Parts: sequence; C-alpha cells; structure tokens
Amino acid sequence: MRFSVIVHVMPRMGILDPQGKATEAGLHQLGFDRIEKVRIGKQIQFELEAESEQEATEKTEGACKKLLANLIMESYTFEIQALPKG
Repeated sequence: MRFSVIVHVMPRMGILDPQGKATEAGLHQLGFDRIEKVRIGKQIQFELEAESEQEATEKTEGACKKLLANLIMESYTFEIQALPKG
C-alpha cells in the first residue's frame, strides 16, 4: 500500500523561537497587535510504501526520530492517509 504522510515539526514550548519572535514583532508593526505567541515550524510531506498503516506509522516515527525532528528542541506530529490504488 502507498501512504501520504504530512509531518508537522514545531519548536518545543519553552525553547526560544527567534523566527517566531521576529514575525510577531513584524505583525505588531503592521497593526496586528492582538496576535501573540507566534511559533514558526516546518511541514514535511512525503509518500511511502508499507504493508499496513501500522508499518507506515512505524516508518514515519523512525524518520522523525532519526532525521526530521531534533528531539531536544522540537516536537512533531504527523498524519498518514492511504492513497487510492491506481
């Protein structure tokens, strides 16, 4: 089976996010002063081949832990969806 995966990686709470702070300051300068606690992360999309959704989940967890997220400073979540055959 083929799966579509979207991984969301964000800085852990309590970790300084300079890009988020700079973006928040820019928003305030543009008059969006009620926007607060801006955090900037990344989204990673890929497709993978696996025998089951469980295997796809395990492969995605492995990829996140080994490469896609820095577990000291970042947390991650992901969504997996089976792709139609064809």
